This record gives sequence, structure tokens and C-alpha cells, in this order.
Amino acid sequence: MYLNLEKLKHQDSGNFFLLAGPCVVESEELVMEVAEKMVTITNKLQIPYVFKGSYRKANRSRLDSFTGIGDIKALEILKKVSDTFDIPVVTDIHDKEEAALAAHYVDILQIPAFLCRQTDLLVAAAQTGKYVNIKKGQFLAPEAMQFAANKIREAGNDKVMLTDRGSTFGYYDLIVDYRGIPEMQKTGCPVVLDITHSLQQPNQSSGVTGGKPELIETVARAGIAVGVDGIFIETHPDPAVAKSDGANMLRLDLMENLLEHLVAIRQTIRKF
Repeated sequence: MYLNLEKLKHQDSGNFFLLAGPCVVESEELVMEVAEKMVTITNKLQIPYVFKGSYRKANRSRLDSFTGIGDIKALEILKKVSDTFDIPVVTDIHDKEEAALAAHYVDILQIPAFLCRQTDLLVAAAQTGKYVNIKKGQFLAPEAMQFAANKIREAGNDKVMLTDRGSTFGYYDLIVDYRGIPEMQKTGCPVVLDITHSLQQPNQSSGVTGGKPELIETVARAGIAVGVDGIFIETHPDPAVAKSDGANMLRLDLMENLLEHLVAIRQTIRKF
């Protein structure tokens, strides 16, 4: 299943679609660098591409964690990405008042996993008329996401997609149950696998989330093999200096090789 987005290219390629970009808008220079590189790669491989960037990070472990460069400034940068490269853009929202604001700048509103049951937030997002990407809570079974999707539809918007980002496994780890992909596809929504957040190691004693980026390709290959509609990957030119989620992001210069492998897997499974 694809997305009915005017700016989404290569929808006849048979590839998965991709949501990718830095965790948060750190600067215009960073965002434009990542977008330009990703557009080049995805055009080459004919992958439908949506740029991802959070204009603000509301869910942080510590009070001194970076949250953003300013809401309007960051949203204007995301709009510039969309206008410059003619691609759709997705960003997170955290409360109902943000929905209408963000909708002026982006094509997809993303609901963070911890907020996927917040009815007021879901309804406000639905009422913008934009696509709504709901991340599955780490605490929910895949079957429960039908109710989140139904809230969007019952609010008058059928443009909804669901994203798995792993389930809580103990206190410091997450695990992906790939049985959840076809289960969530029963809702009729496109289903995305969030590769990099599935490899987070949250709740570290330092207050800084850890991760296992060396397993990005492993998780991604498995997701493509079970038939996920789209994948989500956060990427940065230098994750070691990223202001959010650097421990689980993919280095930008490794993206093309990974996507080449995933496209090959996709082409193979489409034969069966």
C-alpha cells in the first residue's frame, strides 16, 4: 500500500516507501544536507521518499536535553525542504494545539508512540485533513492499533498509517515482533517499521538513551522480508554529535548501501 501524496514520487516502482531524516531539526544546514543526499539516493533507487524531522522533541529523559531551535523556525525549515526538493515531509506533534500549526507546514503528522491512545490528539490531527502516522505504543499489542486507526477515521479522515517501533522487553530494551506487521495490515492502513527506534535502549542510568545501530540492517531486512509497506530510519552525517537519538541513528554515508540491499530483497519477495 502506498500513500496518496501528490509529492510522493516513484509510486509505480514496486518498492517500499521510506520515511528518513534526522531525529530533530538541529539547523537548516544539517536538514538540507540530509535531504539533498536522501533525494539523490532515493531517486537513483526509485524509492518513494518522505523527509522526516521533528520540529520539537517533547519526550526527553532529562530537563537539560535538547528540544529544538524554536517551533516556527524549525517548521519553516521543513517547509523549505518540501519546496526545494518537491518531496513530502513528516513531523511529530505532541498535543492537540500543535496539530493545526504543524499542518500548515508538513504533509504528515506523526503521533509519538507514548501518545497513541490520546483521543484529543488523534482527533485534532485527523481534523487537519493531513495524513496521520500513528506509532504503536511500546506497551500495546498490534491488534490494539485498530482502535487508534478508527479514531482517525471516525473523525472524518481516512488517511492514516501505522508504525511499529518495537515492544518493551525488560527495562532497557525493545524487541520487534514481526507477527505484528501483517496483524496491523488487517486494518487496511499502510504499515511502517521504524528501524532505528526499535533498536533504542531507553531508560539508561545516565538519562541518555542508548542503542544498537549495528543491527539496523538486520531489523530492516527482516521487515522487508515480511512485507512491510514502508520503513522509517533516522540518519545523521555524524550520529556521535547528534542532539537527539544519536546512539541508534544510521550514519548518512551508509544509507545508500543499506537501501540497495533492501531494494534487492523487495524485488525478490515480490516474485512469490
